[in-house]
Amino acid sequence: MKRFLLIALPSFLTGAVFGAAFWYLASPLWIDRVVSETLVTGEGVIVLAEGRFRDADAAHRGTGTARIVTLPGGRVEVQLTDFEVTNGPDLELWLSDQPDPQGSSEVAGGNWVSLGLLKGNIGNQSYTVPPSIDATRFRSVVVWCEQFGVLFSPAPLTAASGG
Repeated sequence: MKRFLLIALPSFLTGAVFGAAFWYLASPLWIDRVVSETLVTGEGVIVLAEGRFRDADAAHRGTGTARIVTLPGGRVEVQLTDFEVTNGPDLELWLSDQPDPQGSSEVAGGNWVSLGLLKGNIGNQSYTVPPSIDATRFRSVVVWCEQFGVLFSPAPLTAASGG
């Protein structure tokens, strides 16, 4: 019985640790987080810049539109519409000074600000830009995996006419 416990207990603990790690890292590949926020649009909303998400590579794909807008009252936010990106662990939404980043090193090597964890990998959503941040100095919106330092999807921004 003692020999059984000496083999079974470490095997069980090792399996539990590896199983938990596998679930944490791999489950985002088949579990989507869908959000559907109502975005503020219309009169009084000024679009400062916008761009379309594109694939970072064959494994990290993204579509949809990113807009930096000023809302009535002066608050600035990033709005994502018709948004969809490959899911992954620890995804964040960043503003980057890189105009059209082609890889992770470009984003990490530039100036950026995190707007927080991605609310979902599918659906319309908005992120408040802190008042201390000048959103007009950033040239792209990117989905970034903080845990592994990987670019998932960039949206190069173009200044809106009149914005």
